[in-house]
Amino acid sequence: MSMNSIFQSGLEGKSDLIVSMDASVEGLTVQVESSVFRLFGRQIKEAVEKTLKDLGVTKGAVKVKDDGALDHIIAARVEAVVRKAGFATIPKLRVPSREPAVKDRLRRSRLYLPGNQPDLMINSGLFGADSYILDLEDSVAPDQKLDARVLVRRTLEMGHLFFRHCELIVRINPLSGPYGRDDLAEIVPALPHILLLPKCESAEDITEADNQTAKIERKYDIAGRILFMPLIETVKGVLNAQSIAAASSRNIALCFGAEDFTRDLGVTRTREGKETLHARTQVVLAAKVAGIQAIDTVFSDIADEPGLYNSAIEAKSMGFVGKGVIHPSQIPTVHRAFAPTHEEIEEAKKIVDAMRKAEQTGSGVVALGSKMVDVPVAERARKLIDLAKKHGTPGLEGF
Repeated sequence: MSMNSIFQSGLEGKSDLIVSMDASVEGLTVQVESSVFRLFGRQIKEAVEKTLKDLGVTKGAVKVKDDGALDHIIAARVEAVVRKAGFATIPKLRVPSREPAVKDRLRRSRLYLPGNQPDLMINSGLFGADSYILDLEDSVAPDQKLDARVLVRRTLEMGHLFFRHCELIVRINPLSGPYGRDDLAEIVPALPHILLLPKCESAEDITEADNQTAKIERKYDIAGRILFMPLIETVKGVLNAQSIAAASSRNIALCFGAEDFTRDLGVTRTREGKETLHARTQVVLAAKVAGIQAIDTVFSDIADEPGLYNSAIEAKSMGFVGKGVIHPSQIPTVHRAFAPTHEEIEEAKKIVDAMRKAEQTGSGVVALGSKMVDVPVAERARKLIDLAKKHGTPGLEGF
């Protein structure tokens, strides 16, 4: 038996399984070992056999070591191992039913989920993030890229069960590398709301992604459904942020990534973040000029809740509308930081009331106490009230 004929997919751990296949064996056999075999052994074997049949596999010895995986995870791991063995390519893809993305919505938190860890994905809809990023890039080792891509695609196809009313984002690999184009071919038909495009350095990066995405969309009759979040992570990307932000009508937010940026800059990332201040400002300004949102980098110390809150408050003061988060425990803190405060709301209500009274009386001058209220102040007040409504703040029905 040649070891080159044996292939494997999956990881040890809860809600996952390891599937191995000896492609040299004539005839097809399936052997199942499971922590829940007495209850679900037959169902697991049937799920494996169905996937093999759907992929047209008629030979090979398949062994499964299961630890409570759901059917779509079983199918993903079987498909990945079959494709590694060269018995199948991308199967006929099923476009799921999903509400279109909304360009202007709350994006206070976007939770990163490693694309090859199903236990995190199937429970994440309970965490309350505004957006979920199924990651195919930094959190996935090179030898697991195919496994993750198949798993994310199958998860998106079942997304209505796990991510109700949530925005679904997939971070693909850079198109300049060996995995990005394969990511697009397989992920676009699964209809994530948004593609997070990493390490964007020029408008041409966005144009290329746009052209490739449009080709795939036309093939599956889903033209214009996929939106973009370019991720600025390098010095070159910061310098070209404005052209990147304006490069495609698909762009709905410009994001900043501090870890890769500081590495590219050749400095250590600090808790205070002074080394990223100029870059973050450039990202915000570029997003504002393009009329899209700006989203700040992650705060990596999950045990430092006060530090996270202060970082989010700083980001809010700079013009960011949200932050990336790497742990569910960070979500409430980030939401609290980006919500309008009671004092801000009350001040905004007074300004809007003063403007209304001035309009009713035909007065060209509006004053609130000793302060004059001009048009930019009034517009900012109205936007803050609209934001408070999105947060569900009560008592704003008349505004």
